[in-house]
Amino acid sequence: MRIDPIRPFGLSLFPLTLGLACFAASLTPSLLPRSWLVQGVLGGVVLALGYLTGSMIMSAWRQMAMPMLRGRAAGWAHALLLGLVLGALAVALVHALDWQNDIRTRMGLPLADAGHEVRVVLLAALVGLALLLVGFAVQFGFDWVRHRLYRHMPRRRSNAIGLLITVLALFFLTRDGVVDRVYRMLDQVYFTAQDLFDTAPPAPDSPLVPGGPGSAVDWAAMGQPGRDFVTGGPDAAAISAFTRRPALDPVRVYVGLAQLDKPDDRAELALAELIRLGGFDRKVLVVTMPTGTGWMDPGSHDVLEYMHGGDVATVAVQYSYLQSPMALIFETDAGLSQARSLISTIHRYWRDLPPDARPRLYMHGLSLGAWASMYGTDLFALLDDPVHGALWAGPPFPSGLWNEAMARRNPGSRYVAPDVADGRLIRFASHTRDAGGTGGWGSMRLVFLQYASDPITFYEPSSVWRAPQWMREPPAPDVSPALRFIPLVTQAQLVVDMLLANTAPPGHGHSYYPRDYVSPWQAVTAPEGWTDADSARLIAMCSAGENKGLKRGCPDPAAS
Repeated sequence: MRIDPIRPFGLSLFPLTLGLACFAASLTPSLLPRSWLVQGVLGGVVLALGYLTGSMIMSAWRQMAMPMLRGRAAGWAHALLLGLVLGALAVALVHALDWQNDIRTRMGLPLADAGHEVRVVLLAALVGLALLLVGFAVQFGFDWVRHRLYRHMPRRRSNAIGLLITVLALFFLTRDGVVDRVYRMLDQVYFTAQDLFDTAPPAPDSPLVPGGPGSAVDWAAMGQPGRDFVTGGPDAAAISAFTRRPALDPVRVYVGLAQLDKPDDRAELALAELIRLGGFDRKVLVVTMPTGTGWMDPGSHDVLEYMHGGDVATVAVQYSYLQSPMALIFETDAGLSQARSLISTIHRYWRDLPPDARPRLYMHGLSLGAWASMYGTDLFALLDDPVHGALWAGPPFPSGLWNEAMARRNPGSRYVAPDVADGRLIRFASHTRDAGGTGGWGSMRLVFLQYASDPITFYEPSSVWRAPQWMREPPAPDVSPALRFIPLVTQAQLVVDMLLANTAPPGHGHSYYPRDYVSPWQAVTAPEGWTDADSARLIAMCSAGENKGLKRGCPDPAAS
């Protein structure tokens, strides 16, 4: 029996050509601008993926015993294909800097310099080579296993069993080895960053702050995001200085993940603290879900508290320490379970209060918190006594209610800024579009705040082989008109965009800023005595804070 030799470093021209084509395609624009570092890593990854795809195609072709070009015909075919790909690569390299700078201009960012592409090419080559070496190592392992099996069984069976052994080895190595260790490392890093227990700062002296005297909430277990939330935001004096009317100190309740093990127990504790602080005596009560790390966007909550003169209570419970993309992958059910527990617990107590002596109840969440909040807001369970409304910002693409709303958009309305029926129940707002004011609503008001360039919202898993719906329409103002769908490459670009989504400038990507919450909160909660002029003043104040480098929250008007 003839046994093929093991060739660990055999490069094939067709896979290499396909890899170069993928690299050229990766230089085309996507939703967000990229630094040379990110662009270089992406280029190297798609170069390796292209080579892998080409190798799989060739292997499948041989296994089916399909005819192969040989001799001069094969040489001419390879030369033609390589020439076309190198031409496309040259065109991409010539235009890549212009493509990146076009996106940067649309988002108000500094332009990339002339050395951008040189650094991209060098880094892509290094990353691609490293990944190819990993691939060759896997191929060598497969060849080694199947050659050992050739001594004991037929060739076809040896190849199948060798492939199975190699796949299982990689699966257990990455799942039970590398991935789990990376996950534990990330979890520990973010756990440490929360400043829990021994590293926590001193507890507050005020009994009106969760974690202070008389509170059952453990200050040390709350974590840095929770402590920032309950001690931050405008007080009565700051709100009154802006509205020129008497104001109240807002009520903010937050329970940390480290305090109790079960979601139901954390929800019950949050309810008890909300009752202790008089949250149900306020005009507006907001049940909100934080992002994956437990962070609460101060821009959203500051805006709402200014609008209602501080007569607002907000309650939240942490469910993870990880960044939202990591929490979405590794702790998918954690946020959903916590949202269901918290919302049902608060709604059950609120429902039993006299209708004329209870606050208006709203749901809220940003990013992964929006997805969790939507999941926990079971509209069927709330039919007997529905909430008054919700504002969900940056809804992730798997969000059920968001997908239902998008599916019901009116024919002819834009996918990134749709209209749903007559706008009595659902509206969409963005950086360039308001929520339509306080008129024309039904009994419940739901608003989605989303940016057209947000990959967290507009990523589609099917973009591996099919253009997303938003790419089939004229681009939004902050989306490059040169953006084109390319199978496989578009998927890789959008994944990278999701990882970079929070680095975008204000009003783009996944960076939701205070001024863009003003119109949605006004439309959803209809604050008494609030005018469009008040909204304009609040937007100006928040924008002034952004211009001074305060990227989150609205500044104290006395300080500004």
